[in-house]
Amino acid sequence: MSPRALALILALAIAAACEPADPVPEPAAAAAETPGLQSFIFFNRDRERISEPGFLENEGVAGAHLKYTWRELEPERDRYELDPILADLAYLEGRGKRLFIQLQEVSFDERINVPDYLVEDPEFSGGVARQYEWERSDDSDATFDGWVPRRWDPAVRERFARLLEALSRELDGRIEGINLPETAVGFGESGALYPEGYTPEGYFEGITSLMTYARDAFPLSTVIVYANFMPGEALPEEDRGFLRGVYEHAEASGVGVGGPDLLPHRRGQQTHSLPLIRARAPRVTAGLAVQWGNLADVNPDTGLPVTVEELYGFARDSLRLDYIFWGVQEPFYSDDVLPFLEALPSDSL
Repeated sequence: MSPRALALILALAIAAACEPADPVPEPAAAAAETPGLQSFIFFNRDRERISEPGFLENEGVAGAHLKYTWRELEPERDRYELDPILADLAYLEGRGKRLFIQLQEVSFDERINVPDYLVEDPEFSGGVARQYEWERSDDSDATFDGWVPRRWDPAVRERFARLLEALSRELDGRIEGINLPETAVGFGESGALYPEGYTPEGYFEGITSLMTYARDAFPLSTVIVYANFMPGEALPEEDRGFLRGVYEHAEASGVGVGGPDLLPHRRGQQTHSLPLIRARAPRVTAGLAVQWGNLADVNPDTGLPVTVEELYGFARDSLRLDYIFWGVQEPFYSDDVLPFLEALPSDSL
């Protein structure tokens, strides 16, 4: 069985087991087409792949979206190691491609993506906290789901601000943009798993502060926050204003918005980030990533997995996106993404 056939069978099985969510309501007036929707390839941390001919020679691809961790960029306190970024940037610049950075400080496995000193120095109260997945409201079935920096802790945020300042001195105006990782984090519902000093209100304050730091550090390059979900609320039933507040702060501070998944048929996205992205002011930049599993997601209207053309059209016409960050999951990347982007008319780039 081919990889494509297997992906189709898995997608159809998932669709049969899940009740399709209601479609995202369209605005009353049709949104104007966004000129210059740009496609970047999200290579994640496989940064050596920027030398691949399929990427470099594709005229529909504006550049590479690459991930760098706080831990690798600041191996010791106040010692910043930016050579990996500068080398990648120089390589891309020399070949007519641009660089968009994802600055990663959260993980979804056992890896800790912050420097050791944050974990070891009592000043930072451990530096990171465990996050969880759960189903039951009492958190009795919670399982470990990675590490997140103490974004609500001013001492930790101040160190992140210094990292941003160090990056900006070398990169502002040279890179296309920089994005902060997703705002979603899991500490359960009962409060029993809350880390020391954490509250949903404090977390909201931390996220908005980080957005301000990033915009101040990068006045020339694009800044995007992956604002997909916020802890302490579940829209639309439980709306405490946290996610809406992030989007309001983005508009006020000049930060762009987006998220790690372009999933137009998922109820979670339909009730959280997608309507907020669609309703943003014209001056607010937006970008979404097509990451692992997105192109196997099923369109309930057709019963088939979504296509690259569908996602591109939704991003351009319904959401008015400025950026799409295409992942490299096979067989979609080679068979669908790259040929589609190569065939785009030049006036749509």
